[in-house]
Amino acid sequence: MSRRTRQFAVWPAPTFRFDLPALVLGAAFLAGCAGEAPLRDALPLRPADIRAQIVGLIPAGTADRAGWATDTYAALSALEITPTPANICAVLAVIEQESTYRTDPEVPRLGQIAWGEIDRRAERLGVPAAAVHLALKLPSSNGKSYAERIDAVKTEKELSRIFEDLIDRVPLGQRLFASWNPVRTGGPMQVGIAFAERHAQERNYPYPVAGSIRHEVFSRRGGLYFGIAHLLAYPANYDRLVYRYADFNAGHYASRNAAFQNAVSIASGIPLDLDGDLVRHGDDDGKPGATELAVRSLARRLEMGNGAIREALEQGDGLAFERSELYRRVFELADRAERQPVPRAVLPRIVLKSPKITRKLTTEWFANRVDERQRKCLARAAAT
Repeated sequence: MSRRTRQFAVWPAPTFRFDLPALVLGAAFLAGCAGEAPLRDALPLRPADIRAQIVGLIPAGTADRAGWATDTYAALSALEITPTPANICAVLAVIEQESTYRTDPEVPRLGQIAWGEIDRRAERLGVPAAAVHLALKLPSSNGKSYAERIDAVKTEKELSRIFEDLIDRVPLGQRLFASWNPVRTGGPMQVGIAFAERHAQERNYPYPVAGSIRHEVFSRRGGLYFGIAHLLAYPANYDRLVYRYADFNAGHYASRNAAFQNAVSIASGIPLDLDGDLVRHGDDDGKPGATELAVRSLARRLEMGNGAIREALEQGDGLAFERSELYRRVFELADRAERQPVPRAVLPRIVLKSPKITRKLTTEWFANRVDERQRKCLARAAAT
């Protein structure tokens, strides 16, 4: 499975720095919409003013707008991300798209989805489904059986807690799931739990941890903090936020990598899926995939061997890839072939696969939908 497949897993620009004086009352919103150039001799906004402006940009019918604004501003501040109109509206657009301002949104048919995953997991491990269903009739920590709780489950947070209980208390739960909890995303921005856990290891989490980082993701403060980190707290040379929205959905640098795949296809004449995956992952890790094979066809023109090509492609998860000889030479070939610069960022073409999704959706659709929401937010900001 591609690491960039967006899962609900029952199932999966420049550096932004915090610079409060860059914001100015009222006029800063107008400046932000026109390129975010700071105005001279303007007074900086106080944190209370910024929170008030965020409140004004959140839909009027939202419960506890002040709370949402406080947690949003706190995350931006802790992550040292400048609370410009563009950044604020980007965050609010993702929240609205992913959860419509619900900390733990309900998921239709979640019980059915959970049972389907349980049965698939049992089949992969060679455990009879009947034995699994019998074990799940045992009472859980709240007195109800696990089966009853799964039948009635409405949200990912509830389901995650059921599986934690199951793993801890039922011997078959240990065999079936061990440390593997099938709920892999959560919270108001639907951020990946694995990402949150890695981020918390690399950078101090600003709140007391209530149980675990997984639990924090399902809280409003934690879900916003890790969601904003995933969206904005990494360096990228994008000229439009829409590419960050695509990366939020498909993985960091997916848009940059899709543009590289496009350049490889132009230079080699070999059609490629622009999915942002430069090397294989999972069971096929180590074997050359379509992108790597296409790059190898350019080896003589690139003056690079297969080992050097592979080493460069493995940098595709970071900004350093753009400083590699492979990246530079491939784009030189593509620019020459097209007689003009080819794009350095392209929206990945990925079909979203998840039991939660009942219609055909793509990463491109997601990015454009969030971009539309952000533009409307900026228009509201300018109007005030």
